[in-house]
Amino acid sequence: MPKDLMRYDLLAQEALRGVVRAAVVRAVEDGLPGNHHFYITFRTHYPGANVDAQLLEKYPEEITIVLEHQFWDLASLDDAFEVTLSFGGAPKYIKVPYAAVTSFHDPAVGFGLKFDMGTPEALPATAAATKTVPTPDSDMKTDDSETDAVGDVVNLDAFRRK
Repeated sequence: MPKDLMRYDLLAQEALRGVVRAAVVRAVEDGLPGNHHFYITFRTHYPGANVDAQLLEKYPEEITIVLEHQFWDLASLDDAFEVTLSFGGAPKYIKVPYAAVTSFHDPAVGFGLKFDMGTPEALPATAAATKTVPTPDSDMKTDDSETDAVGDVVNLDAFRRK
Protein backbone atom coordinates (compact mmCIF):
# COMPACT_ATOMS: atom_id res chain seq x y z
CA MET A 1 0.00 0.00 0.00
CA PRO A 2 1.41 3.46 -0.85
CA LYS A 3 2.54 5.74 1.96
CA ASP A 4 -0.03 8.37 2.98
CA LEU A 5 1.86 11.60 2.42
CA MET A 6 -1.32 13.63 3.04
CA ARG A 7 -1.57 12.23 6.59
CA TYR A 8 -5.32 11.77 6.45
CA ASP A 9 -5.21 10.30 9.95
CA LEU A 10 -4.04 13.65 11.32
CA LEU A 11 -6.47 15.62 9.16
CA ALA A 12 -9.37 13.52 10.47
CA GLN A 13 -8.31 14.02 14.09
CA GLU A 14 -7.98 17.75 13.53
CA ALA A 15 -11.48 17.85 12.05
CA LEU A 16 -12.91 15.88 14.98
CA ARG A 17 -11.21 18.25 17.43
CA GLY A 18 -13.27 20.90 15.64
CA VAL A 19 -16.36 19.08 16.96
CA VAL A 20 -15.04 19.50 20.52
CA ARG A 21 -14.32 23.16 19.87
CA ALA A 22 -17.77 23.73 18.35
CA ALA A 23 -19.45 22.06 21.36
CA VAL A 24 -17.49 24.28 23.75
CA VAL A 25 -18.32 27.39 21.69
CA ARG A 26 -22.04 26.52 21.83
CA ALA A 27 -21.81 26.02 25.60
CA VAL A 28 -20.09 29.43 25.90
CA GLU A 29 -22.69 31.21 23.78
CA ASP A 30 -25.92 29.48 24.86
CA GLY A 31 -25.10 27.39 27.94
CA LEU A 32 -25.54 23.65 28.00
CA PRO A 33 -28.96 22.77 26.59
CA GLY A 34 -31.15 20.12 28.21
CA ASN A 35 -29.15 17.39 29.91
CA HIS A 36 -26.01 17.88 27.83
CA HIS A 37 -22.75 17.92 29.76
CA PHE A 38 -19.16 17.17 28.86
CA TYR A 39 -16.48 14.88 30.22
CA ILE A 40 -13.19 16.11 28.77
CA THR A 41 -9.93 14.26 29.36
CA PHE A 42 -6.69 16.03 28.49
CA ARG A 43 -2.93 15.85 28.96
CA THR A 44 -2.00 18.05 31.92
CA HIS A 45 1.56 18.75 30.76
CA TYR A 46 0.68 19.45 27.14
CA PRO A 47 2.31 22.65 25.80
CA GLY A 48 -0.04 25.56 26.46
CA ALA A 49 -2.05 23.78 29.16
CA ASN A 50 -2.43 25.72 32.40
CA VAL A 51 -3.30 23.52 35.36
CA ASP A 52 -2.99 24.35 39.07
CA ALA A 53 0.14 22.88 40.73
CA GLN A 54 -1.93 20.88 43.24
CA LEU A 55 -3.92 19.32 40.43
CA LEU A 56 -0.73 18.56 38.49
CA GLU A 57 0.64 16.75 41.53
CA LYS A 58 -2.52 14.67 41.83
CA TYR A 59 -2.97 14.17 38.06
CA PRO A 60 0.54 14.23 36.55
CA GLU A 61 -0.41 12.94 33.09
CA GLU A 62 -4.15 13.25 32.43
CA ILE A 63 -7.21 14.63 34.11
CA THR A 64 -10.89 14.38 33.28
CA ILE A 65 -12.96 17.46 33.93
CA VAL A 66 -16.75 17.67 33.90
CA LEU A 67 -18.59 20.65 32.51
CA GLU A 68 -22.06 20.26 33.93
CA HIS A 69 -23.24 22.32 36.91
CA GLN A 70 -20.32 23.88 38.75
CA PHE A 71 -18.15 25.68 36.24
CA TRP A 72 -17.59 29.37 35.63
CA ASP A 73 -16.01 31.71 33.11
CA LEU A 74 -16.01 29.20 30.24
CA ALA A 75 -14.34 30.80 27.23
CA SER A 76 -13.27 29.43 23.88
CA LEU A 77 -10.11 30.70 22.21
CA ASP A 78 -8.80 29.77 18.76
CA ASP A 79 -6.68 26.88 20.02
CA ALA A 80 -7.85 26.31 23.61
CA PHE A 81 -10.63 26.80 26.11
CA GLU A 82 -10.54 28.25 29.60
CA VAL A 83 -12.77 27.43 32.54
CA THR A 84 -12.87 27.71 36.31
CA LEU A 85 -13.93 24.55 38.14
CA SER A 86 -14.40 23.64 41.78
CA PHE A 87 -11.97 21.07 43.19
CA GLY A 88 -12.50 20.24 46.85
CA GLY A 89 -14.58 23.37 47.21
CA ALA A 90 -11.82 25.64 45.86
CA PRO A 91 -12.09 27.31 42.43
CA LYS A 92 -9.28 26.43 40.01
CA TYR A 93 -8.60 28.08 36.64
CA ILE A 94 -7.72 25.66 33.83
CA LYS A 95 -6.66 26.31 30.25
CA VAL A 96 -6.91 23.37 27.87
CA PRO A 97 -5.47 23.41 24.33
CA TYR A 98 -7.85 21.52 22.04
CA ALA A 99 -4.84 19.53 20.84
CA ALA A 100 -4.31 18.27 24.43
CA VAL A 101 -7.75 16.63 24.56
CA THR A 102 -7.53 12.83 24.54
CA SER A 103 -11.25 12.13 24.89
CA PHE A 104 -14.58 13.95 24.84
CA HIS A 105 -17.87 12.46 25.99
CA ASP A 106 -21.40 13.82 26.28
CA PRO A 107 -23.25 11.11 28.23
CA ALA A 108 -26.62 12.81 27.73
CA VAL A 109 -26.66 11.51 24.16
CA GLY A 110 -23.99 8.80 24.26
CA PHE A 111 -21.61 10.76 22.03
CA GLY A 112 -17.88 10.32 22.48
CA LEU A 113 -14.55 10.80 20.77
CA LYS A 114 -11.09 9.42 21.54
CA PHE A 115 -7.96 10.92 20.08
CA ASP A 116 -4.71 9.14 19.36
CA MET A 117 -1.88 11.24 20.76
CA GLY A 118 0.45 8.91 18.86
CA THR A 119 4.04 9.58 17.99
CA PRO A 120 5.80 12.98 17.87
CA GLU A 121 5.11 13.29 14.15
CA ALA A 122 1.40 12.88 14.93
CA LEU A 123 1.40 15.93 17.17
CA PRO A 124 0.43 19.36 15.94
CA ALA A 125 3.33 21.50 14.78
CA THR A 126 3.24 23.62 17.94
CA ALA A 127 3.64 20.59 20.21
CA ALA A 128 6.15 18.77 18.01
CA ALA A 129 8.39 21.82 17.98
CA THR A 130 8.71 21.88 21.77
CA LYS A 131 11.04 19.79 23.88
CA THR A 132 8.17 18.34 25.94
CA VAL A 133 6.38 15.74 23.88
CA PRO A 134 3.48 13.82 25.41
CA THR A 135 4.02 10.08 25.39
CA PRO A 136 1.27 7.78 24.20
CA ASP A 137 -0.61 5.70 26.76
CA SER A 138 -1.40 2.15 25.76
CA ASP A 139 -4.86 2.49 27.31
CA MET A 140 -5.80 5.30 24.89
CA LYS A 141 -6.14 2.90 21.95
CA THR A 142 -9.67 2.26 20.77
CA ASP A 143 -9.05 -1.47 20.51
CA ASP A 144 -6.54 -4.03 21.77
CA SER A 145 -5.13 -4.99 18.37
CA GLU A 146 -1.55 -4.16 17.53
CA THR A 147 -1.00 -2.19 14.37
CA ASP A 148 1.89 -0.59 12.54
CA ALA A 149 -0.25 2.34 11.45
CA VAL A 150 0.04 5.63 13.30
CA GLY A 151 -3.65 6.57 13.04
CA ASP A 152 -6.90 4.73 13.50
CA VAL A 153 -9.28 3.95 10.69
CA VAL A 154 -12.76 5.28 11.30
CA ASN A 155 -15.56 3.23 9.75
CA LEU A 156 -18.21 5.63 8.45
CA ASP A 157 -20.66 2.93 7.29
CA ALA A 158 -22.81 3.38 10.40
CA PHE A 159 -23.40 7.01 9.45
CA ARG A 160 -24.34 6.43 5.81
CA ARG A 161 -27.92 6.34 4.61
CA LYS A 162 -28.91 2.91 3.44
